[in-house]
Amino acid sequence: MFGLTVFILFGLVLVGGYFLYGRFAERIYGLPEQFTMPCTNRADGVDFVPLPTWKIFLIQLLNIAGLGPVVGAVSGCLFGPVALLWIVLGCVFAGALHDFLAAMISAEQGGCNLPETMGSVMGKTARLFMNIMCVFLLLMVGVVFTLLPAGMLEALFPAASLSAVSWGAIILGYYFLATVLPINAIIGRIYPVFGALFLFMALGLLIGLPLSGHEILPDLDMFHNKHPKGVGVWPMLFVTIACGAISGFHATQSPMMVRCLRDSGHLRRVFYGAMIVEGLVALVWAVVGLSLREVIFSVGGEQISLAELTLKNPSLAINEASKCLLGSAGATVAVLGVIVLAITSGDTAMRSCRLMLADLFHLSQRSVLSRLSLAIPLFAAVMIVSRMDFSVIWRYFGWANQTLACLTLWCITLYLRNKKRHYVIALLPALFMTTVCTCYLLHAPECRICMEIDTATVIALLVTFVSWCIFRFRTKISE
Repeated sequence: MFGLTVFILFGLVLVGGYFLYGRFAERIYGLPEQFTMPCTNRADGVDFVPLPTWKIFLIQLLNIAGLGPVVGAVSGCLFGPVALLWIVLGCVFAGALHDFLAAMISAEQGGCNLPETMGSVMGKTARLFMNIMCVFLLLMVGVVFTLLPAGMLEALFPAASLSAVSWGAIILGYYFLATVLPINAIIGRIYPVFGALFLFMALGLLIGLPLSGHEILPDLDMFHNKHPKGVGVWPMLFVTIACGAISGFHATQSPMMVRCLRDSGHLRRVFYGAMIVEGLVALVWAVVGLSLREVIFSVGGEQISLAELTLKNPSLAINEASKCLLGSAGATVAVLGVIVLAITSGDTAMRSCRLMLADLFHLSQRSVLSRLSLAIPLFAAVMIVSRMDFSVIWRYFGWANQTLACLTLWCITLYLRNKKRHYVIALLPALFMTTVCTCYLLHAPECRICMEIDTATVIALLVTFVSWCIFRFRTKISE
């Protein structure tokens, strides 16, 4: 019973963050009262298309969710209940703020993409670097969110006799259409169906866990690392749970929905709110992972705990946990919901990539030929990269994602400072994420430097201090 109370309390903190901290951030930013949104003065019938707010919210939520709040949250449970703190506090004070302020800046600049914002703050070189960084990340998202759902579909529907390669081809075909056609032609029509699967997954787990007979959060010791292999909480937890707390990928998605929103008064509802809902989904999956952590499952004739299964195959662990709580039929729909999260991030990642390249080369996207001229090379690159070792792809995806979040927070901080607005709310998470990303790059085995954690942390703190000094120097120069 105590575990259920803690679960509800954390959920209330997330919701309260939307009403309190989200409103606080909105007031600090302060868009002009008479503000015209981009879809009104730049309508083109392709990318700048007015859509209902509820549909924009749903598209934004599915865009940013991906597999992060599911796979990331379940994998983060290996560290123990401390994962809950990062999901809740990271989401309110870093992730939702990151998404919301990036959207506010984009709206004020006419729906511009993240590299254009970076250029307006830090110059042409920074703009070019951010374009390269964003296109790289979005291509990685397109590859990852093709390969993972293709493999899950092959396992889910073995009777269909379709290999993962065949499923991948089907998914890429859908991505191509969603990238090239007007946003209301496919994405605006099919996302409500995808959203229904997503809601069933989340609500089914919320109902199934208390009724399953398993104790909710039997272990609430947040002060000891519980990872089976002894992997340190610092800094690994903060990269393992990314999309459920903060993700740079989100800042690449927000401008796409900014271009479709009619009312500037709904920016907080859509962008801060969507991240809070994603945090709630991550919280649900984290609680499921922690509650079933020591439950033994029979998989392939082997008796194995959920924690051990997560180490071997997080996707299989998600499937077994879903079966445990929802039964075979319910688990099938729940896993479909997880697959939908991946596909609805992959399609918009490729669309965002096209939009960024269009901005970079100043190409109008009104004609189909213009869109095809960008989409065809992009998808050729995805097919080439998808032949690489998946572990290598995932390594670069994880690094690029959190590094982009760090850079976005610094960009937001500088933008707020240049506009004479209170910037500390963005500066603090920027400093924290600078330390996390630097320490991760120096310490994580997959990054091949493999410094000792104490040395990596000291260097990371020095890098963060230097970053703060550079920021203060730029501030004084501007004054």
